Amino acid sequence: MKITQATIFPLSIPLIEPIKMAKEQIVDAKTVLLCLTDDEGHQGWGEASAAPLMTGETLDSLLASVKYLVEKACKMEWSDPKHFSKACDAILYGNPSAKSCLQMALLDLYTQKNSIALWKYLRSLGASEDLPEPGKLPLLRMLGGTLEKEVADAKFFREAGFRHWKIKIGSLSVEEDLHRVQVLSDLLEGDVISVDANGAMSLDDAIGFCTSKQAGTLAFAEQLIHADSALADFVLLKQRSPIPIGLDESIHGSDEIDEFRVAKALDGASLKLIKTGGVLEAWNCAQLLRSNNLKLNLACKVAETSLAGAATASIGFAIGEVPWGFSMSNQYLRFDICDRPLSAKRGHLDIEQLNTTGVGVTPNLARVKDAVAQGYSIIQY
Repeated sequence: MKITQATIFPLSIPLIEPIKMAKEQIVDAKTVLLCLTDDEGHQGWGEASAAPLMTGETLDSLLASVKYLVEKACKMEWSDPKHFSKACDAILYGNPSAKSCLQMALLDLYTQKNSIALWKYLRSLGASEDLPEPGKLPLLRMLGGTLEKEVADAKFFREAGFRHWKIKIGSLSVEEDLHRVQVLSDLLEGDVISVDANGAMSLDDAIGFCTSKQAGTLAFAEQLIHADSALADFVLLKQRSPIPIGLDESIHGSDEIDEFRVAKALDGASLKLIKTGGVLEAWNCAQLLRSNNLKLNLACKVAETSLAGAATASIGFAIGEVPWGFSMSNQYLRFDICDRPLSAKRGHLDIEQLNTTGVGVTPNLARVKDAVAQGYSIIQY
């Protein structure tokens, strides 16, 4: 498989409303799309988002890395996806987001060429035969803003079928966050409710939060302390917490999962393609979690389009179950780049929304061009 043409699109897509996290407020999605054309005329698409506080990538640095990878990739022959990750590593050290973008486009090309859906291809990679049949992926909805707004949003989206929730914490006092958790837990009783501090809490505050009565019904607490905290701190938090502990920013691949698993420092993990370096390593991570009875949450960066959403969802459909839900972030965008964006159906994503071959969606080129970030240009090879 030879790449004959490559086009890079640096995009900026406004959110429906700002999303406030513990350490930042996001008002638009800064993301890079890549379109590759092979020698048979197939087109494959990839995407990766800037995430300065998670991967260290800004739109400029991500764009530079994607350009560097693409320039080298256009001179290479691409055949077996099992070698895609190693080939990318041989071109550029680190930079998992850029590699994820290129790998996604290559996988889209490969699976289209071989007339197979990406999720089915993943299942063919030596996975255990006891995987459940793919069904609907439960979508996780974020709650944030004033408590009044959170309550109103929770009522609205619960009526629409959502049953998985994430409450953003860490920017207020522990007492204020616990009050919010109590109110929302009472309102959403019986649902899968989690919190996410994006590493903003001290160890003492995290332990105090988890051992409080108000947090007692949470399904899990995600990344309460900073990713650079000592492993012993994560171990102590897990030992002291009566609620399950999930990790996000701390997990970039199988090595970290194994390290925290052996130390008994986690109950599950959130996987994002921009952290792991692409679909293939994220798939390996998902299998590792499942084989060790650890919980899985799949997530797109806030916010990515239906393209990254479909690639991430393919892991969920391939593994068969995502107990901690799928954070599909195109639901927060003011507009998407696909004619038929992925959407929630009674709080779930149906496999029927994906195309029968490739990653699962095809961007509309005109929509993509309309979303090019101000001050940036489309790059053609």
